[in-house]
Amino acid sequence: MRGLSGFGGTVRSIAVGVRRSPAIVADAVLSGVSSTVTGTVNTALALSQEAASLAAHVVLYPVGMLADRRTLEDPRHRTDVLGPESRGMVYIDPSLGGTPIVLVHGIVDNRAAFSVLRRSLTRRGFGRISTVNYSPLTTDIRHAAQRLGEHVEEVCEATGYDQVVLIGHSLGGIIARYYVQCGGGDARVDTLVTLGSPHAGTQWARLLPVGVTRQLRPGSSLLRELAAAATCRTRFVAVYSDRDEVVLPRSSAALEHGDLDVERVPVHGVGHLSLLMNRDVIHTVIERLARSSADRDDDGPE
Repeated sequence: MRGLSGFGGTVRSIAVGVRRSPAIVADAVLSGVSSTVTGTVNTALALSQEAASLAAHVVLYPVGMLADRRTLEDPRHRTDVLGPESRGMVYIDPSLGGTPIVLVHGIVDNRAAFSVLRRSLTRRGFGRISTVNYSPLTTDIRHAAQRLGEHVEEVCEATGYDQVVLIGHSLGGIIARYYVQCGGGDARVDTLVTLGSPHAGTQWARLLPVGVTRQLRPGSSLLRELAAAATCRTRFVAVYSDRDEVVLPRSSAALEHGDLDVERVPVHGVGHLSLLMNRDVIHTVIERLARSSADRDDDGPE
């Protein structure tokens, strides 16, 4: 009788499960639909932001072809010339406000790409900002890195500072990295921030293996050189996005290298061009620069 009782209980449990299964299935379907809709909305939002960023790039591009007439000395936005109370009103570490920042644009772009980022940095108290233009016909990253080094030397001479901060977008980040890692630039560069830079290459470069894109193919001789053992004093901040459609695989922008001091910062839903205009990304860059300065102070001699 006990066996029959147990059997009956099992049957009842199965029957209850069958009755409940439509609800379970419905919940699963609704959950799947919700996830799909959310994903579609996020993708559409990212694409619309990327389209707006592209439009802004096109409009501003002619302006970026003009010479940069802005001076490296702008006391209106420098924290190192402010009194203690005024310094407290500024977001960043006061000791970093005077450090020169050099911005390096991406492929087939120019200094105008940094219009939003530069304005945001200025508002936060960074008073010495320089942008460097390299030719859209550049065919060699090594040569571009050498030219960047010359520009950094000019900035240091003009400002009296021994070191600068570099911020590079896309190809600009690779040029800047080659300069600091392979060109002796780590003596001049305290921190390098890369935004969507294909440190391990991008599959898109295989479609047009000519000029500088040839060097961005995964496994190229230049990328192998960057992947080799290195001694570099510069700190790296690698910002990469899960919606970057230019850097494939997207993890390539994360900068994986055992010999380098790298902080990897993932961001969500931001396209390749939008990295230069997204408010959260800009906030992240400024916050990381301030943190880098504080870390340098902590690591110094006691």
